[in-house]
Amino acid sequence: MAGWPNLSELVSTSRSSAPVGLVGAPLASGSVTPGRCDMAPDALRDTLRRIGRYDVETGSELHTEIFDHGDAPVADLSIEDATPLVRHKVAASVAMHSLTLLVGGNNAVTRPGVLGVGLPLEKAGLITLDAHFDMRDLDQGLSNGNPVRALIEDGLPGRNVAQVGLAPFANSKQMHQDALAAGNLVVTMAEVRSEGIAGAIDKALAHVAHCEAIVVDCDIDVIDRSQFPGAPGARPGGMAVHDFFAAVRRLAAHPKVRLIDLTEWDPPLDPTDLSALTAARWVGECLAGFEMR
Repeated sequence: MAGWPNLSELVSTSRSSAPVGLVGAPLASGSVTPGRCDMAPDALRDTLRRIGRYDVETGSELHTEIFDHGDAPVADLSIEDATPLVRHKVAASVAMHSLTLLVGGNNAVTRPGVLGVGLPLEKAGLITLDAHFDMRDLDQGLSNGNPVRALIEDGLPGRNVAQVGLAPFANSKQMHQDALAAGNLVVTMAEVRSEGIAGAIDKALAHVAHCEAIVVDCDIDVIDRSQFPGAPGARPGGMAVHDFFAAVRRLAAHPKVRLIDLTEWDPPLDPTDLSALTAARWVGECLAGFEMR
């Protein structure tokens, strides 16, 4: 009987020379919609055995090993207290591996992910796949709704930020205006549908082409809620899941991409396994893209 080569076989805690690193960041505090995003890293690890390694569409079998660095110890911490711990964990992985996968946790982990790459911010690029601008005000402190604004305040230039998948009736006019004023590239869901996901990702990569390294933020709520119910911020009319997979693979293939995060998955919101299988396949798409480099 044929065996079942699956993604869990590629993950270990002993092969530190693996080209890809995995870091968990189970952060739930500071969420605009309180939930259990802290459960996502373990849920993803548990689901990898259900995702095969062979892609029948390309005829290739994934082989890239992943070294699991474990989770940053951020459970029950505030975003402010968690940020240096996630940043340190990410920095250690980035120093060891060509690509790091950062599994949140809520979207607040994106900021320490970018900071953990270790470059001056004027040399770092950020591409977000997200229904939201993440440009809420900072006057009430850090939250999962303002990591992009916080990074801009840290010194990340808007010319280094490309945002893909912005949804109608999920953002404010002021956020949109502030993003444009900063120089961010803004690609709405309507533009993704009209131009195609390949065109949208090519536009995003062109916007950050001058950067030395790129971080990709995959806020899972960019996916249409019917296809990913386990994200509190997901909306009807979001990105088709096949477009999300295609975008992740294309981005992971780019040699400047050093870190890709997955955020805002709240496992208890989905009593089925749909969201878990989608999140676990994200790992497969990251590896498939990486092996195209």
